[in-house]
Amino acid sequence: MKKYTLCLLLVLSGLLNTVQAQYVYDYKHTADIYYNAKDYYSAAQYYNKALGTFKIKNDQVLPYAVAGAAPPSGKLKDYQQVVARLAESYRLYNDFGNAETWYAQLVGFNNPQYPQARYWYGVCLRANGKYNEALEQFKKFKETYTAADDISTKANLEIQSCEFAIAEEKKLPRYTIIKTAGNINEGGANYAPVITEPNTLMFTSSRPETPPLPDNASEKEKKEKNKKGNPYVNTLYTASGHNNTYNNATKLTIPDPPKGTDQGVAAISPDGRTLYLTRWTFKNGEKQAAIYLSTKQNGSWSEPKSLGANVNVDGYNSMQPYITADGKYLLFASNRPGGMGKNDIWYCVMTNGTPGSARNIGTAINTKEEEQAPFYDAEKGLLVFSSDGRVGLGGLDFFQSEGDFGSWSEPKNMGKPLNSPKDDIYYTALDNSRPFAAGFISSDRESVCCLEVFGIRRIRKIASGLIIDCDTHKPLEGATVTLMDTIRQRIIGKVTLNETGRYTFEVDPNRQYKLVAEKENYFTKSLHFKTDQLENTDSLDNPTLCIKHYEVEKPIVLNNIYYDFGKATLREESKIVLDTVVDLLNENPKLTIEMSAHTDSVGSDKFNNKLSQERAQSCVNYLISRGISPTRLIAKGYGKTRPIAPNSLPNHKDNPEGRQLNRRTEFKVLKKQVEAPTSNYQTE
Repeated sequence: MKKYTLCLLLVLSGLLNTVQAQYVYDYKHTADIYYNAKDYYSAAQYYNKALGTFKIKNDQVLPYAVAGAAPPSGKLKDYQQVVARLAESYRLYNDFGNAETWYAQLVGFNNPQYPQARYWYGVCLRANGKYNEALEQFKKFKETYTAADDISTKANLEIQSCEFAIAEEKKLPRYTIIKTAGNINEGGANYAPVITEPNTLMFTSSRPETPPLPDNASEKEKKEKNKKGNPYVNTLYTASGHNNTYNNATKLTIPDPPKGTDQGVAAISPDGRTLYLTRWTFKNGEKQAAIYLSTKQNGSWSEPKSLGANVNVDGYNSMQPYITADGKYLLFASNRPGGMGKNDIWYCVMTNGTPGSARNIGTAINTKEEEQAPFYDAEKGLLVFSSDGRVGLGGLDFFQSEGDFGSWSEPKNMGKPLNSPKDDIYYTALDNSRPFAAGFISSDRESVCCLEVFGIRRIRKIASGLIIDCDTHKPLEGATVTLMDTIRQRIIGKVTLNETGRYTFEVDPNRQYKLVAEKENYFTKSLHFKTDQLENTDSLDNPTLCIKHYEVEKPIVLNNIYYDFGKATLREESKIVLDTVVDLLNENPKLTIEMSAHTDSVGSDKFNNKLSQERAQSCVNYLISRGISPTRLIAKGYGKTRPIAPNSLPNHKDNPEGRQLNRRTEFKVLKKQVEAPTSNYQTE
């Protein structure tokens, strides 16, 4: 009725000047009613109308003129109040573009009645991607705002987030992101996509249940449509397609909920027979949500039933279910008692399809703000969720954490372009075998009001290199190269080299990796490297790695091993050479070797045998001191029994060069390696 009253007043206002004051009051009064009912869209429309009735001059509004402006002919105080409410209304239904305009004016009033205006102005600037301007406003706000409250704490987080976002601009993106094509993004909001089977996408959509009226619809038709209330009802849809194009969107064959109830945001069990979905209503502007279960029967889904008290708590929300690919865990978001703040991530252990008692996933993940929409890859032990309680680009951002429900790593912001200044939520994989190569997200980055579905694809980051033979310096065809994540103790991939000797692996930035090069009758060798620089480049070429050939029982001479004259004492420079043997034995933990020492022909057999044995033992003792097990080492002195060069010339004169070659230290492999050094790593 208020709409028709306003129309009548609009007609009469042209006749009677005395009506003007009442007319102004009704616009604002109507806007206030909508505002208090949390219908911020309607409130904004009427506050805009109310502003048009004030006789306020430009120099009384502009920020630089307010302080010294003459008293306005209208009521500037009332005008400022309407501006404040208008700014708030736009912000509260996420129209940050218009909200920014009106907050800028509100900040310019310098009115102490609105001490948080500058903070919200900064929020709008940040939501519009204007991070440098937002950072300036947040810093000014902190300089003048003296209250020790939640807003003050959030301002610190906003400052950190703006600084983070500015730094992100300098990095190369890890993903490409494109709005999903076809007829997915139609109607109202479209979000929470899930691949249910090959080439089928299930998603939640708030499409009108009745078609829109034509432009020439009669007043009677409009009245009838208005009586039916909000035509946009959330429910589940499916569409067919591939890659990032899906068409033929149709409602899922599942019973409709009671009138006034929406349903959607669903997960499907690994066998495709059980559907976990959210049903919700709004009472007094507050959302009330619970998780339901439906089973597939004759190609259709049964009437959803509440999942029970382990998941749903009366008076609190449980929503956004996710069932792991192995069916062992059900994750969801809830504001139930025992959480950190608003909605937290919770999980239940599943037993024969029945959820056990809900457990909070912990303070490593949850904050006092919002944590929502979990996605967990059990094989990789990687959790993805959305949060607005951590440093990010703004709104809900995607974060990832490694763990196994016993402990979790510090969540890491997944960066641009996966995250935006607005809300980014509902990560899902296109292919569960490669969950972070491609998938879908929901975001309102390109919309004033609503979430939309976007396809994402990871930009490949490459680490490559060359493996050669240490002796021939030629590419080592047939060698195997294994890539491992040293933090997660996981094998990422393994390749056998072709004639080029080159390997190539897809890697992630800011990781610590280990390469292990192996080949039959070659000493295994590893290379540790970090991918920090891949934040700003697409590829990393590692140093060339050579591995050395050996034959069992064939000695390998160690050059530059020196002892004190006539003694077995190792010189310091000899220890540097023996350290290479330490490294080799650490890289090849299943090898047993013999360390041997040899002398020239000077002196008696007894003296040389004793001296060489002591020298070989000195080498073994040093290796043991560096952590090599004594069971892998044998010391053997051969004296002068195994010369490799003549000790004297054919004319029986002394041969110093030959004797020098004979005074040597060697090692040889006694047993072959029987187990790969990567055996303690799990395979992805």
